[in-house]
Amino acid sequence: MFAVCSKRRCRSCPKCILHRVIEKDRRSVVTTSPDVMGGTPVFSGTRVPIATLIDYLAGGESIDDFLEGFPTVMREHVVAFLEETKARLFDSSS
Repeated sequence: MFAVCSKRRCRSCPKCILHRVIEKDRRSVVTTSPDVMGGTPVFSGTRVPIATLIDYLAGGESIDDFLEGFPTVMREHVVAFLEETKARLFDSSS
């Protein structure tokens, strides 16, 4: 598909960022498990509830503010979640 840089999926290489986004696209960026936050939907690989992002955005905060407060969540997580949500909204309204 495309080559990953020699740094093995660094945080700044565009190819590595693209690889992480595509990899996350293959599985949901949202997970639930009774063992993590009592089954509350969270960003995959974190303990950060999706509702927290919604609360930040509804309160007028930016994505950057959210990411600053929750460093375990990557920007790609947020973008993928928003794109997935948008796609589901538009797919269901057809």
